[in-house]
Amino acid sequence: MKVAILGGSGKTGRAVGAALAQAGVATRPLGRAAFDDLPAALAGADAVHVIAPNLHADEPSYVAAVLAAASEVGVGRVSYHSVASPYVPAMPHHLGKAVSEDMVRRSGLAWTILQPCAYVQNLLPALRAARSVGELSVPYAVDTPFGMVDLQDVAAATAVVLTADGHVGATYELGGPALVSVADVAAAAGLTAARVPAEGDVHPWLQAMFDYYDDHGLPTGGVPLRALLGRAPTSVADVLARDLA
Repeated sequence: MKVAILGGSGKTGRAVGAALAQAGVATRPLGRAAFDDLPAALAGADAVHVIAPNLHADEPSYVAAVLAAASEVGVGRVSYHSVASPYVPAMPHHLGKAVSEDMVRRSGLAWTILQPCAYVQNLLPALRAARSVGELSVPYAVDTPFGMVDLQDVAAATAVVLTADGHVGATYELGGPALVSVADVAAAAGLTAARVPAEGDVHPWLQAMFDYYDDHGLPTGGVPLRALLGRAPTSVADVLARDLA
């Protein structure tokens, strides 16, 4: 089996590639240059995993191009890296993923959709920087709930849905083992947390996300990920112990 990974050079793509390699699957990481000739880039692959760049201005067009190329060259299996709570009118980049999910479902390919929550790893650079002052600063509320998830768990789940039977036509929300706040994550690292307004020019979609997080966080459940992994998802404390060097 060979899996092409669109966005294969990014943080998520590299993790997915490593998880697939561990499962004995050959991978083909693809970046933006693949769009010069997508059919050629996908030719010979048995499946394609689609990860769009963060805050892509037109994610539906990105996904549509991949689906068309996959169909053209006979790649019949696709998994799509979406996001938890894709249909949120207040967050434009989430809506782009909601539209893309609909396209994947209507593509005629054998599909699976993964909807991960925010990674614990997203906070690691800020946590490292905060050690000198003892306080983690983020531009949104530190007490709203998130189902923060381990990137390595998300990658392992992706490998499962691409290599095991029974996942075609499924949509899985991927959250960690418990709801946590940013304050909880900071405390697990021995720090406090505070909301500090973002400085400089902030992308309006990012600001919309911060505003949404202020009011609602991004809660997700951990049952689907537990089922896919056959074990409990990795806790925040365990991710920090492993990755916070």
